[in-house]
Amino acid sequence: MEFSETENAEVKSQYWTPMIKRKPSLSIESMPSEILLKIFSYLDAVSLLCAGCVSKRFYDLANDKASGLSWVIVLKDTSGKEHVMEQADLSFKDTSVTIFWYSAHWPCLNILSTLELCGVTPLLPNQNRGANTNGPRRRSLIAKYSLSNLTKTSVALGADKLVQVFCLNPGLLLGLWKGKNEIAFVTASLHYHQLLEKSTLGSATLQYVLLPNEPVLDDVDPEYGLHDYNLHLDMHSGTHTCMCGTFKSLFCRKGDIQNGYLRLTVVSVKDNAKHLPIIGTVGLSWRTDALKGHVKDCYLMDVTVLDETRKPFWCFSAPVNMELSSSTSGLYDYMGHIYTTEYADSEGKVSVDLVWLEETKEYFVINLVLYISTKKVNSWYGTNY
Repeated sequence: MEFSETENAEVKSQYWTPMIKRKPSLSIESMPSEILLKIFSYLDAVSLLCAGCVSKRFYDLANDKASGLSWVIVLKDTSGKEHVMEQADLSFKDTSVTIFWYSAHWPCLNILSTLELCGVTPLLPNQNRGANTNGPRRRSLIAKYSLSNLTKTSVALGADKLVQVFCLNPGLLLGLWKGKNEIAFVTASLHYHQLLEKSTLGSATLQYVLLPNEPVLDDVDPEYGLHDYNLHLDMHSGTHTCMCGTFKSLFCRKGDIQNGYLRLTVVSVKDNAKHLPIIGTVGLSWRTDALKGHVKDCYLMDVTVLDETRKPFWCFSAPVNMELSSSTSGLYDYMGHIYTTEYADSEGKVSVDLVWLEETKEYFVINLVLYISTKKVNSWYGTNY
């Protein structure tokens, strides 16, 4: 095979360019487990619990030092009997932890009334992780869900050939075997913000009550509370990250306040330089002891909004789905079908538009808008918008 002079020059440059030896990056994550365990041995129980929320590796090492934090679901049937299911696996992301429960021995869904998500910690200070499930433990209720008439009162978020997935707010996914009305798996996505407090400081029957924010008044800035927000957004399947980005200096003009919401434009359809590609296939990964699958067009969305002092302002992790829009993209660069994702809670809304490019088999985020409740802003800043 013959090459032109230009091609030869390019080939030679690949071989003749001297290799630059990079210095190895040093971080606490790269330390051997033995050294990390020695460091953890100097921490108290609370510090160990905090360390355990950093990553899967830290979680395992911290639990080896008897911090003991884990999460269970308590299924209660109509007779009042409890069925406690221990966590089967964990997946740590930038701002959330995804917890998986799967078993071959679920109680029948028809007799279940409620599901309680709890953090559990050992009562005995020297109780090691291996004995956690047998020794005395303290429960902290994080959320409680009703399972009565689930398939009639809830809309399926998505499905594949084997399961239907139902979303229970906040942040819980329930997978049911198709045609059997039996539980296949349960998945919870928990944001890190005050997760430690929620998982340890509540009781078996009462949730930990978050402390209210004390507003700091500012009578100088005429647009106090309308600007300098930061957003960190993760879109993932529970195991695979589809998109992760940080967006700074978000703002809303007074004229953009409508219907009780501040409108913060993060990605605009008119500015294609800020459009973002989605990596890999969008979907929710699930598994059991014997089977696994992937529910398309659904994903987990982690949102962290910081105020102008970089204090967490609005944080959540929730399952969402994509719905095909009736319109197609009129943009020159994107000729394809548009999908929309909508999320809403008492503090705000998130709206995402994605376009599917058939040629490259990938999605692009072309529009992303946050709508923050003026009630939330006024309570936080002491303003009156």
